[in-house]
Amino acid sequence: MPENKTRRLTQGAMMIALFTILLAISTYVPLINIVTVWFVPLPLAWYAAKYESKFSLAAIAISIILSLLIGGLLALPQAILFGIVAFIVGYGIRKQKSKGFLFLSTSLASLVVISVEYVIAVRFFHMDFIKQMIETARKSYEKSNELTKAMTGQAPLSSEQIETMINTIQISMPTLIILCVFAFAWLMISVQLPLLRRLGLNAPKFKPFKDLRLPRAMLWYYLAVLAITLFIKPAEGTFLYVIILNLSFLLTILFLIQGISFIHFIINQKGWPKWTAVVATILAFPLSSFVTLIGIADLGFQLRELISDMTRK
Repeated sequence: MPENKTRRLTQGAMMIALFTILLAISTYVPLINIVTVWFVPLPLAWYAAKYESKFSLAAIAISIILSLLIGGLLALPQAILFGIVAFIVGYGIRKQKSKGFLFLSTSLASLVVISVEYVIAVRFFHMDFIKQMIETARKSYEKSNELTKAMTGQAPLSSEQIETMINTIQISMPTLIILCVFAFAWLMISVQLPLLRRLGLNAPKFKPFKDLRLPRAMLWYYLAVLAITLFIKPAEGTFLYVIILNLSFLLTILFLIQGISFIHFIINQKGWPKWTAVVATILAFPLSSFVTLIGIADLGFQLRELISDMTRK
């Protein structure tokens, strides 16, 4: 059956209008934008899932131009990012790609777009957001230190310790940015996919968080990083030091997530109420060192299989 051109154009115009309105709200309306920002790609993602790439790309291009005309330069970076996310999600659904493909492609595309926009902001507009964040962190530490000294008569941190912490944050910034981008992509598609299913599309589902498992190869990466840290001991400020620090931080976060997933698995096996999983997740962060060890043990000794076997017996 030939495609209805009028319907395609009408739906395209509606999706472009919805995208532009949601983007304008997310850019200029405080508080409400905390909610609306997660729904901005939805109209164009639906359109990209329904129609061929040439039509969805045209709709995205028009949306970006309209966003620039209505919202100005402030809205342009978001319009480009959300437009690309919408195309990837819609294309993945139309081609029946897996949820893993959607997550990785959305994450990598978002990372590339944000990196390019950051370079443009620094090069042409002299706006270095990372530098501003580091300076804000430095001032926050210094003010907190001064306040504590005024109240107790003794500063908890020396100037050298504060400088060391700031340097560590600065060196770890690549990993922090990657983690934030991947978390953004995961949240974005976690919101989009259920809504697109409700709109009649065959969108893939994510496995429950309790079934999350990292590749076992992560253990070898962790052992390699640990061995280099203990035996080679790279000098502070060297390239190897920066790489090892970032890898160590990244692996620690991943094993922490693995540990939280294992706790959710235990709670599900015991049949405890769902609110216990929420409480356990909150408590996992102040107890991150212990939960990280749980994640390493779960991956290394396959604790879930052991517990499942014991439960069946």
